[in-house]
Amino acid sequence: MSIDLTIVQFCPKYADMDYNIEYMTDNIKEDDSDIIVFPELSLSGYFFLKKSDILDLALRADGEIISQFQNYAEKYNKAIVFGFIEKDKSNFYNSAAILMPDKAESSIYRKSHLFYKERLIFEQGNTGFFNVYWEEKDLNIGTMICYDWRFPEAARSLALKGADLILCPANLVTGVWEEAMRTRALENKVYVAVINRVGYESINEETLQFNGKSTIISYNGKNIISAGEDNEIALTAEINPEKTRDKSFNEINDIFIDRRPELYFK
Repeated sequence: MSIDLTIVQFCPKYADMDYNIEYMTDNIKEDDSDIIVFPELSLSGYFFLKKSDILDLALRADGEIISQFQNYAEKYNKAIVFGFIEKDKSNFYNSAAILMPDKAESSIYRKSHLFYKERLIFEQGNTGFFNVYWEEKDLNIGTMICYDWRFPEAARSLALKGADLILCPANLVTGVWEEAMRTRALENKVYVAVINRVGYESINEETLQFNGKSTIISYNGKNIISAGEDNEIALTAEINPEKTRDKSFNEINDIFIDRRPELYFK
């Protein structure tokens, strides 16, 4: 079964949740694909240095705004994935909502590996890596966030658990991720989508420039479709999850069966 996947590259307005919600909602309503994905922290903006700066931007996973997007997933029969600041009791997490048409299949992923000054306000994610299975589409969706890409164990964990597609909402500022994510797709034989933002944010005379280039990568490590460095755009590509499930590449070798995990951590 083929599936249409849309990735939305845009510039979230800093600390302007109303604008970001409206922008994302408009894209969801105009989109005809099965899955639509937005960048990391797309509801809030990114570069915060004090917990006091995010108090009005942090959301409970069971709160009104997440529920609003859950309703869209049900109404439009599509999976919706986006980054947000999650509040759980007194803790804050850099999280991604994975909202499915069947609410029972929806979940929240909390970023495992914190980058740079994120450590000043966020707790390290405690959800671990997991897949969400969309029964209607026979699709296993794994999620990571931005800096998680640096750790091959993240993608490998998702792939070993059966991921057909790995989504990576991101606010990337380095350039080396492009080669690495093509490798993640190839070494695990899975589709990978990197959903990056554009624009810049400045605080205390420090500026972060986000570099766009959002892309959907095939299970053979080749880019299917990519955005530019600084344009706001929604890109759609067709994927076929069944093609990721045979991990062999000749009549003898299989990249998962051939693994020797008993030797890796000696």
